[in-house]
Parts: sequence; C-alpha cells; structure tokens
Amino acid sequence: MSKRSKALNTERKQQEGRGEGRRENYKPWITIQDFPSSGRVTRIKGIKTNRQHEFLSDLERNYFYLLEFAESIIDIREQFPLLPLEETLLIAQELGIEHPTNPQTKEPIVMTTDFLITLQMPTGELKEVARTLKYKDELLKKRVIEKFELERIFFERQGIEWGIVTEQEIPIDMAQAIADLHAYYDISELEAFKVLEKETLEDLLQAFISRCVAYKGTLRNLCMQFDQTMELERGSGIALLKHLIGHKILIAELKGKLDFNKHIELNLNIKKAEERSQIG
Repeated sequence: MSKRSKALNTERKQQEGRGEGRRENYKPWITIQDFPSSGRVTRIKGIKTNRQHEFLSDLERNYFYLLEFAESIIDIREQFPLLPLEETLLIAQELGIEHPTNPQTKEPIVMTTDFLITLQMPTGELKEVARTLKYKDELLKKRVIEKFELERIFFERQGIEWGIVTEQEIPIDMAQAIADLHAYYDISELEAFKVLEKETLEDLLQAFISRCVAYKGTLRNLCMQFDQTMELERGSGIALLKHLIGHKILIAELKGKLDFNKHIELNLNIKKAEERSQIG
C-alpha cells in the first residue's frame, strides 16, 4: 500500500464517520471486517448503546460484559482512535520512540485505545475514562510499554484518565454469568413468550417476582413449579429469572453462572421494579 493509498484509507474511515458519535451512533475505528482472518473476533449487541460492538479478543469481550452490567456506565466506545494523527506523531518524537506503523508500508497508522467509557458520577456529572487491555505477560515487553506511554500522554493532554486492564482485573466467571443473562434481556423475542401480549407478559413477571422473594428452595424447583402452575413451556421460569436478574429487578450474588440446584437469596430492587412497572 502506497503512502497515498494509506492516506486515502484513513480519509475513507473519517468520511464513514468512524471514531465519531455516541451510543447507538458511534462507529468504531477498527471493525471485524478489517481483520477477516482473525479467529477471536466477536460482535455483541449492546444493551446500553443499542448497537453492535466489535471486539478483537476474548479479553475485550469479557471486559465489555462487566462494563455493560455496571450501573454507572452509560456509554461504551470500543476501538477509539487517537486523532489527529499529528498529535501522536508529535508525542512519539518528544519521547524519542518509533510511532506505530503499517508493517507492510512502514507508514504511520492511527492508534486506537480499546475502550473510551462514559460514566455518570453520583453528582450527575459525566466523566470519560480510557482503558486499554493487555495480558499481564505482554507488559514485560519494551515495545508494548512504549506504545502505552504514547497512549497515556495523548489522553493526559485531553484531560482523560487512562489505565491498563489485565486479565487479573477481569473475573472470568462473573463475565460469563453476565453474558448468560445478556441473552435474556429482551424475553419478548424468545419463542416461549412471542405469543403473549405485552400486558400478559408483565403480569407473568409480577407473579414470578412474588414467588421469588418468598421462595426458600432451589432455583430449579422454583422455576419448574412456576412453569407447572402457569402452564408454561418448560424452561420459561428460568428465562424469566435470568431476565429479571439481568435487569437488576431481582438482586442475586453474581460470582459465576447461576447454580439452579441451590437456593440463592433473591432480593427485590424496589426502585427498578417501580421503573419497570411505569414503563410497562
């Protein structure tokens, strides 16, 4: 790829709006289509953003699930570009290090950070933080540290807090548990509930909530008995439970996937339940 074609590639991405927008309007600078041969890429429909997210590693995907479940986080922008390119080129020159380049053409490339996250503070103020993900062993490499220092200074000059997240800060069991709940966020799309009117489904959820907060047996028996009592398709109670925990209407200790063969304390989040009732 020539210098001219490389410049056109960057220009094309900017014309497509990559790296711009927020929430459902954001477009990541790098997409899965840019790496067609990679086997660890993932697309996930975001709940907070209502758009497809593009992840290039299992580490990114697992961290995303934690961000999705965190109450204070209102926007997640992955593969966020460090623009303008001239800024990172200047920082690299100041540090006396080589700027990342295209391995084929050796031309400078636009750097990206894995996540730019928007948090809503208790005061209502919005705060942006940047997080880059890397396996701990990779941090021993000099070149990795050089790139991270370049990235850190870029965000420091933007007034944005930057940090590194390794696999040690990502509880895999919890990430997998959230991923499991994620699939049940919109139960109206599940086959067992498609035939139900919205009001009927809400009444069913309210009846199930009443059972949950008073039940003392195993989760499996709770769900099976509800299915039988309401003459529902087998597994419907399990779907309702995962839906309610995913929406945080029912609060359960979430260290890993739910063990349906145990009794787990389920507490009602009254505020969330009232919000759901008003929406319904």
